[in-house]
Amino acid sequence: MCRCGSPLLVSYDIEGAKEALTKRGLSRRVKSLWRYHELLPLVHPENGVSLGEGMTPLLTARRSGEELGLRRLFIKDEGVLPTGTFKARGAAVGVSKAKELGVRAIAMPTNGNAGAAWSAYAARAGIECYIGMPKDAPSVTMAECLAYGAHLFLVDGHINQVGRMIERACSEGSAYNVSTLREPYRVEGKKTMGFEVSEQLGWRNPDVVVYPTGGGVGLIGVHKAMQELAELGWTQGDMPRFVAVQSAGCAPVVEAWRKGARECIPWENPKTVAFGINVPKPLGDFLILESLYDSRGCAVAVEDGEILKAQRTLGAKEGLFTCPEGASTLAALNRLVSEGWIDRDETVVLLNTGSGIKYPETVRVEVPLYRADQSVTFDRSLDSA
Repeated sequence: MCRCGSPLLVSYDIEGAKEALTKRGLSRRVKSLWRYHELLPLVHPENGVSLGEGMTPLLTARRSGEELGLRRLFIKDEGVLPTGTFKARGAAVGVSKAKELGVRAIAMPTNGNAGAAWSAYAARAGIECYIGMPKDAPSVTMAECLAYGAHLFLVDGHINQVGRMIERACSEGSAYNVSTLREPYRVEGKKTMGFEVSEQLGWRNPDVVVYPTGGGVGLIGVHKAMQELAELGWTQGDMPRFVAVQSAGCAPVVEAWRKGARECIPWENPKTVAFGINVPKPLGDFLILESLYDSRGCAVAVEDGEILKAQRTLGAKEGLFTCPEGASTLAALNRLVSEGWIDRDETVVLLNTGSGIKYPETVRVEVPLYRADQSVTFDRSLDSA
C-alpha cells in the first residue's frame, strides 16, 4: 500500500513479455494459473506455492440461456478450486510473493472464504497465519481456518471493523497485513480469471462479464487482465462491459455508480445472505467504479430472495451448486436482459466465485420422511427431453 493509504497495482514490461510469451508456447504449458508467469509478480518461479489452482471450466449454460433468450451464456466455475472458491487464486500468488520476500507471518480480516484460502496456502508455505472474522461468518470457513492451523479471532462486528482491529495489531510489526488491497499481489492472482476466460473463448473478448462484488478485487483483477491482453495484442473485440452485482442489503458500489461518484459512502447496517459481498465500503471502491465507467458497464443490486431463487435455478438447470454470491450474477442477468441492457446475441460470462457447499444453510432441507416398508411413487416433473 502507498504511504498515502491508496492501493498499489503491479505493472509489467509488456514489450518484454511479448518476446517471452506466445500463444503457441502457452498452449504447451501446464494448465494452471502459473502458465502466465511472465505476467505474475514472482521473480523466481521456484518460490511458487501451489495446491493445483487455475484453469477452471468455462461452462455453457444452455438451459438458462434458452430461458433468457441468450445464445452464448457461459459460467466460469471457480468452485472447483482448492478451498472451493476463487480466493485460492489471490492466496496462491499473495502467499508465494510473501514467501519470496521472506515474510514469516501474515494477518488479515475476512468474511470467511479468503481466510480459509490464505490459511491453506500459508500452511503450505510454512508461514504463520492470523485471521480475524465476523462472528456471523459461515461456520464452514471458521472450521477450515482452524484445520489449516491458523490463529482465528472472531469479532462482534462487520468486516470493516475487523479490518481496523487487524490493522492495529499489524502496526506493532508482528505480522504483515494482507488485507484486501493492502498489498498488490492478491489482484494479480485474481486477474488470471480474465486470462483464462479469454483463452477459453479463443482469445475473443466476451461482450459482458457479470461479477459479484464485495471488496471488488476479482472485478478489478479481471479488468486489469483484459487491459494487459489488449496491450499484448492477443485479444479480439472491445473491452467487455463489466457488471458489479451486489445485494440490496449492502450495495455501496451500486449507489455510487447511480450517482456517477468516484467513491462509495459507507453502507449502514449491512446484511445479506451472500456474506462474501457484505462489505460496507470497499478500500478499492474507486478502482471498481473506474472499471465500470471505463468499460461502459453498470452496477446492479438484487434482493436476497432473488439470489436464493437463482441459486436453485442454477442447481436444477445447470447442475451447479453455486455460492449465493455466484448466484447473484444470474439474478442480475435476469433483470439486465428484461431491461434490454444486454442484447440476446451477445456473449455473456457469469462468474461463480465459489461452491455452494460452503453455504449449506442457504438450502433448506424440507422433505417428507418415509418408513422403510412404505411405497413411494415418482412424479416425473420433466419431459423426456
